[in-house]
Amino acid sequence: MYVRLFAAIWLLFCACLAVIAWGFQAPFAYDPVGPRAYPLLLLALMAVGSAWLVFKPGEAVEMLSRRALQRAGLCILTLLAYAVLFEPLGFILSTALATFVLGLLFTGRVLPCLVSGVLMGVLLYALFDYALDVPLPLGVFEALVES
Repeated sequence: MYVRLFAAIWLLFCACLAVIAWGFQAPFAYDPVGPRAYPLLLLALMAVGSAWLVFKPGEAVEMLSRRALQRAGLCILTLLAYAVLFEPLGFILSTALATFVLGLLFTGRVLPCLVSGVLMGVLLYALFDYALDVPLPLGVFEALVES
């Protein structure tokens, strides 16, 4: 019951955000598809997932354990901290920290979570900055690059 109710509310939320995203227009043509393609694609994927949860056949398994709710709350707090620390710490460090904490939340071991966090931060930065030419904040590493 609660899962279907949440999915229905999320589906409505996706529809409202899609209406807002449809109005996105760039003052100049910097991208052939425009600024609305990415948010609309993400919203469409979320809407499909929500619709599946609303209309899926079978019994709905409802009650979540206290531990699962705590981990979901910690996951949300981690993502909020990632958003807040993104500019001050920079992409590499904030991504590495978020990946490390999320790995631990999903019952990962410390060393593999640490290694994967560092690799995710560095490799994703290289992908976005060098291959895709998307400028990302360096944060605390800014002084190293300037010197």
